[in-house]
Amino acid sequence: MRMRVSWLRELRTILTFATPHAVDQPFAVLQLRSADVGQAVSLQMLCPGALASGPREVYQAAMIIILMGVSGSGKTTLGNLLARDLGWPFHDGDDFHPQANIDKMRRGIPLTDDDRDAWLTTLRHQIDTLVDSQRSAVLACSALKQAYRDRLQRPEVRLIYLKGDCALIRQRLLARQGHFMPPDLLASQFATLEEPQGVPAIDVAQAPETIIAAIKRTLAL
Repeated sequence: MRMRVSWLRELRTILTFATPHAVDQPFAVLQLRSADVGQAVSLQMLCPGALASGPREVYQAAMIIILMGVSGSGKTTLGNLLARDLGWPFHDGDDFHPQANIDKMRRGIPLTDDDRDAWLTTLRHQIDTLVDSQRSAVLACSALKQAYRDRLQRPEVRLIYLKGDCALIRQRLLARQGHFMPPDLLASQFATLEEPQGVPAIDVAQAPETIIAAIKRTLAL
């Protein structure tokens, strides 16, 4: 870790005395991924014409990892493990549901798009708050439809699809205790699910530590 920190300091020093070739560009930005801090480190270099406006800036950009998938795919368990490994906070999407949604699911009634509307708005606000304050986090959220994912997406968000077959996940739901989501709603979850395109998919039949390692490898963390 000391070597990487030293290397970043050296690079910042180099950039401090370097200048972009195109003076008509206000600044040049170099983004680096630091496994030590778990964040993207951006080094911003002002061009000569902008030097008088203030000092050069070094800032850290947040990353929001969303673990998506049907209920029982392990979003909360894996999200907690991943967040602990990275030293980031974990947020469970279920905690953001209005009470009316929780009551409805407890009665075994699937949620509609209208039911999820306020929930998605709250989640997006949470993501914006984290990113705007430059805080990385792991978020568990079913995000079953592309339209839901579109509402949560921004450049700092990285989606990971926790994929598993219905039989395996139903087994897990039957063994789960203390959750408001009954196993009988699993069929409606798979019916609603629109599998994401271009999003890394991780097989949830693997051991948790194997899944965490695969996520970190995929995101270069």
